[in-house]
Amino acid sequence: MGSVRTSSGSLVRGLRVEESYAVFRAWDFDNGVEENLDRIRHADVLGNASAYSQDAFLSAIKRRFEFAGRDRPLIELAKHGVSFDIFRPLLLWHTARIETVLYLFLTEWLFARFSEGVLYLRADDVRPFIEALAPRNVIPKKWSPSSEGRVASALLTMAKEAGLLRGTARREFTAYHLPEESFLYLLHAMSEVQPNAHAVVHSPDWQMFLMEPRDVERELFRLHQYRRVHYEVAGSLAQLKLPCDSAAALVAALEAAPANTTR
Repeated sequence: MGSVRTSSGSLVRGLRVEESYAVFRAWDFDNGVEENLDRIRHADVLGNASAYSQDAFLSAIKRRFEFAGRDRPLIELAKHGVSFDIFRPLLLWHTARIETVLYLFLTEWLFARFSEGVLYLRADDVRPFIEALAPRNVIPKKWSPSSEGRVASALLTMAKEAGLLRGTARREFTAYHLPEESFLYLLHAMSEVQPNAHAVVHSPDWQMFLMEPRDVERELFRLHQYRRVHYEVAGSLAQLKLPCDSAAALVAALEAAPANTTR
């Protein structure tokens, strides 16, 4: 999880998968952030959205991502034309690294409901989680009741945008499966931060995708069988070797292959 950022307004903007993908596709790394955002505003990249809606969303985009830094591999994937199925969970992971409330919602609250076998979720169910944020010093002061309500709805909507939930007023879990290419990307990205294989397998980040360590290991053993990774376990020791040195190197390898533009 990245640095703490606590804007309720940014959370309410949502994940906006298609709009984020369009912005990233249009991004020019030879230009600065403001120049890119000005060009995107005037090029109708976001379609028929109102000026206010565009400005609010682009403000959230600017706040969330380091385009020339750690988030560049994600932008490169979109520019390469990666499928929405692969892009969607990666957008969620990159966003949650900055949006701390989203991270905690996914890895703590939502994962706990999934583990408990809860069938249906409503915005009111999320209110206790949000009310506890200020006492936990996750946010500097308690949000107003109206802001809490908007954030509760937004968190459930982002989980739906990510494919974890379905439904409208009453949400329910989907039979979610993290795509293989997304899984490989996340393995590389997590290993850059924590090269210890055991720590990677047991990272709470996987809980964003409703995965326990045993689910991660099962996928690793499957990929080991197909020689896409090397994964061995001996007692409490684990060894993980990945095909590339970093997420950026993995993206570069994908860019050398034919584009997957199935949406």
